[in-house]
Amino acid sequence: MQNRKVEIQAHLHRNAQLCEQTTIACADSILGVADLIADTFRAGGKLLLCGNGGSAADSQHMAAEFVSLLTQDFQRPGLPAIALTTDTSFLTAYANDFGFDGVFERQVRTLGRAGDLLIGISTSGNSANVLRAIQAAGEMGMMTVGLSGLGGEMSKHVDRAVVVPSQSTQHIQEVLLSIEHIICFLVERQIFTEWGLA
Repeated sequence: MQNRKVEIQAHLHRNAQLCEQTTIACADSILGVADLIADTFRAGGKLLLCGNGGSAADSQHMAAEFVSLLTQDFQRPGLPAIALTTDTSFLTAYANDFGFDGVFERQVRTLGRAGDLLIGISTSGNSANVLRAIQAAGEMGMMTVGLSGLGGEMSKHVDRAVVVPSQSTQHIQEVLLSIEHIICFLVERQIFTEWGLA
């Protein structure tokens, strides 16, 4: 029993340490991403989000916060955000016919337009299907954001990147969730306070 408690404490301690490191390393990049998203919404654009596994869940979670609400104490209209990870009929059809690497790129080219913004989430920064979506978005005149851990190619190919200073998948995911909530908070307060809607 004691060993299990030690493991709990060690995990949470590592997470707390990484949160502190991220505060120092990423505060400016988080602000830059929030400003870019707010600018996209102000100009009438929408967000597209993609990722695999836990990052797919993050994409859906972040889209839900924008379209619905982040907190009940700040009531405001929805903001247009679409997770490209939710349509299982499309995902399985395209992957079956053409392979998995193009599942997000195809949706970006179909649903996106110049003035929109793509958020790619990949703890490794090397997810092939996310990288292809980012490339497509750039070719279409969309802005791009990458959320990742250390290493990988994604941060080199996006307009803005937030790179959590770790290579531990689970801890990167835990910290990215906090970052995603912070971004939503900053964006909605900025936009709807300016517009006088909240």
